[in-house]
Amino acid sequence: MNQYDIAVVGAGPAGLAFALAAAPLGLRVALFDQQPEAQLADPAPDGREIALTYASRATLERLGVWSHIPEAEVSPLKDAQVFDGPSLLALRFRAADAGTDAIGLLVPNHWIRRALYETVTERGAATLITGARVASVVRGDREVSLTLEDGRTFRASLLVAADTRFSRVRAQVGIGASRLDFQRTMMLVRMTHDAPHGHVAWEWFGYGGQTLALLPLNHNVSGIVVTMAHAEIARLMALSDAALADELTRRFDGRLGRMTVVSERFAYPLVAVYAHDFVARRVALIGDAAVGMHPVTAHGFNFGLASAVRLTEALASALAAGAPLHAQRHLLTYERTHRRATWPLYQATNLVATLYTRDAFPARVARRAALTAAAWFRPFQQAVLKQVVAQ
Repeated sequence: MNQYDIAVVGAGPAGLAFALAAAPLGLRVALFDQQPEAQLADPAPDGREIALTYASRATLERLGVWSHIPEAEVSPLKDAQVFDGPSLLALRFRAADAGTDAIGLLVPNHWIRRALYETVTERGAATLITGARVASVVRGDREVSLTLEDGRTFRASLLVAADTRFSRVRAQVGIGASRLDFQRTMMLVRMTHDAPHGHVAWEWFGYGGQTLALLPLNHNVSGIVVTMAHAEIARLMALSDAALADELTRRFDGRLGRMTVVSERFAYPLVAVYAHDFVARRVALIGDAAVGMHPVTAHGFNFGLASAVRLTEALASALAAGAPLHAQRHLLTYERTHRRATWPLYQATNLVATLYTRDAFPARVARRAALTAAAWFRPFQQAVLKQVVAQ
């Protein structure tokens, strides 16, 4: 039978988390993804280290996912510091200022995806339909119909789009999105280094259009993120491991000692996306289909997970009120809640990312002044930390 209560397109973290969050509602949920099931069950490393807030960890625990992630793959993020150019001045966020041992946890993205898949399949939270690419979406008065490229048709009361920031479903149902192309690519690679990182994250906004980030992992391994112009990242991707290690050791000014490449490299273009609407008739957007963040504030995954929970809460309210799943009043409650939680940080993140990638003299003055003021104003640091830890 191809009739479901909810059809979710995209079995990434947001789609899988939504299926788990919605499971207690007793609905028939179908989860569609283009990948074969073998890739969902055993996702390959993609270089992404996810910075989880404690709220996100609590959500994963509540959904039964956290126990599927090996403890050895979880790295504490104790402090964070921000550098501007060659200056030794750093804005430092200390976990102790928020009354906690760490400001977050770093977990490889592929382990989170694997854990979510395992929990969904163990609990039978959704019917997985893999190798499935949606060709068309038709929304009628009584249901929404999905036709796959292989000709199969499925029907549901509600369609949930969770198919990346470049969502085809979002476009098919006529929801637009604001896009900000930063004209940069980020390269991800794991490296060891002689100097200990002390589980402190670095964000180093250099001059000449480069941004360097260090994500401290266990055993003095770090996830290194280099953001530069597309052509320069292409050059780095083509270097030998030894040549790349030499160059990154130099770019980090030797502050970490000798660096060594210990993984393959991954490159991703940087594009931020914010959907004009999160809901439409019989449709809701979650994850990156709703909000695709620049990674500088590390909130993309956390927002995606929160969107899955918020939409589920709206659907539960609709059912409790005796309303249908697609009741617009309840879907709009989800939209308002998620927009309030994401819009300010989305705008602030884009402002920071834009300001700190400009090398013109006024921009340098502005960024140095902002960093200096923030570094000396402890109440600002404490307020930011408390918000991050509470997310």
